[in-house]
Amino acid sequence: MQIVTNFGVSNTTMANTQFTSADRPFRFTNKTQLKNFVDEIFVKEKQGLESLVYVFCSDAFLLNINNTFLQHDYYTDIISFNLSEQPKQLIGEIYISIDRVKDNAVQLKTSYSNEMLRVIFHGALHLCGYKDKTKADIAIMRSKEDYYLAQYLKTIKA
Repeated sequence: MQIVTNFGVSNTTMANTQFTSADRPFRFTNKTQLKNFVDEIFVKEKQGLESLVYVFCSDAFLLNINNTFLQHDYYTDIISFNLSEQPKQLIGEIYISIDRVKDNAVQLKTSYSNEMLRVIFHGALHLCGYKDKTKADIAIMRSKEDYYLAQYLKTIKA
């Protein structure tokens, strides 16, 4: 399996990131390259990654998770769980609502694929320790999302 390191130089390794679907089928192009790129985010952010599973689902599925685990009764596009027991050996699960991402793309006047990528990177950044509760935190998070989105788009156009 190929992994993209330093955003363009390749070596051979197994991706630690996996994609799966819950209650809604989800397919996209360049899946292996994207999984490897997500792994590389953790390298760039100096975070150890043991395993990361992205679960793509519906609004209803993610609302149930939001209610059950966070006691929040509202829709969201993403929920990230750090399941690690050891520092520097991250084990995580990230749930993404396909429905929310589609709606957000329309509201933000961006493509669905770019919004999905942004949300995928957003989840990884949360697990790397970035927050988005204050204006300052949001600015840093958006800057990181923009950076990784631009870097990823360069790799798939190369």
